[in-house]
Amino acid sequence: MTNPNNATITLVHRVRFVDGHGLTIPTFRLLKDDGHLYADASAPDIDKEQALAMYHSMLATRLLDERMLAAQRQGRISFYLQSLGEEAQAVASAAALDPQDMILAQYREQGALLHRGFPLDQVMDQLFATEDDLGRGRQMPVHYGSRALNFMTISSPLATQIPQATGVAYAQRLAGEQAITLCYFGEGAASEGDFHAGLNMAAVLKTPVIFFCRNNGYAISTPASEQFVGDGIASRAVGYGIRTLRVDGADALAVYEATRQARQLMLEESQPVLIEAMSYRLGAHSSSDDPSGYRSKAEEERWRKRDPVGRYRLWLQHQGWLSENEDRRRSDALRRDILETMKQAEKKPKPPLESLIEDVYYRPPARLKRQLEQLKQQPGTHAGPEADKQGGAR
Repeated sequence: MTNPNNATITLVHRVRFVDGHGLTIPTFRLLKDDGHLYADASAPDIDKEQALAMYHSMLATRLLDERMLAAQRQGRISFYLQSLGEEAQAVASAAALDPQDMILAQYREQGALLHRGFPLDQVMDQLFATEDDLGRGRQMPVHYGSRALNFMTISSPLATQIPQATGVAYAQRLAGEQAITLCYFGEGAASEGDFHAGLNMAAVLKTPVIFFCRNNGYAISTPASEQFVGDGIASRAVGYGIRTLRVDGADALAVYEATRQARQLMLEESQPVLIEAMSYRLGAHSSSDDPSGYRSKAEEERWRKRDPVGRYRLWLQHQGWLSENEDRRRSDALRRDILETMKQAEKKPKPPLESLIEDVYYRPPARLKRQLEQLKQQPGTHAGPEADKQGGAR
């Protein structure tokens, strides 16, 4: 029996409240912490080449984060966001997609972009805002984007990408494309109104979008226990009539298989899925944050023992696909490439001032032209009156 608002009605004749934890959602996991599969688990259909490519992307993400956080501390870049402890989520989920699938990210998914083939020089161009930056130096560091790789440019405001992802997926459906959209966000972003609007619209319109929630335990300094009392984020999707799955976000194989099956389901039935990946943010929220003020070292250490990169490395070694010597060579080569690319980016010029008003309007309006001329007269700009004294643009 249903009523006019499309809710299924089951009649009872005694008062019976449904508890907020009435729905128990299990967590999908394949790998133990020692890198072995559980006895009743099966590895996804993944070959050696693809498995090592995923590891390379995870390792590159971690080493890039280490180097660039150090660069921020040295004053070489203004800001940085690490994905320490969350590398498996972005890389493994992206690995389960096809190149034509669209990705809308938050700001800890550089691993997904690296796995799609985003070169290190373009990473550094964005971080250092060079003249070769695809975003023309207009964005904060770690706000990547690539039209060629179907990776929407990251926005700073939380959760704006969620309803946008629903719109992109709806367009894919209308165009009859064999493609889906994957949207990343943290559990803190799920407190924004855009989350609810985006999920409800996706459910009603039956759009092929994966809402991928990285539940890493903290929204900046606010622990999940102070954000909500319900059963995580996955239970909310059930309330919107969306299929949902909870997965161990530190298990690369489980994340890959969960995303692969979600994508297949969408292509067959054209409806959204929410995946809640349970993980832990081992690093600070950003280079401007000090997590020692709101959590203990003992808590962090417990999660370091479940390191996603280390767990996946052990699985590769058990498969006979990666030796310790090969792993060391990979790490050393990546460190060299990252450092050398960073040094090259530091020497590049910044974008010209004129680029500030280009490609915003077809013809820049007079007011923007006036503002540009005023800016050029300011000290410190490449065309300002004191530029020669200061050695050019700063």
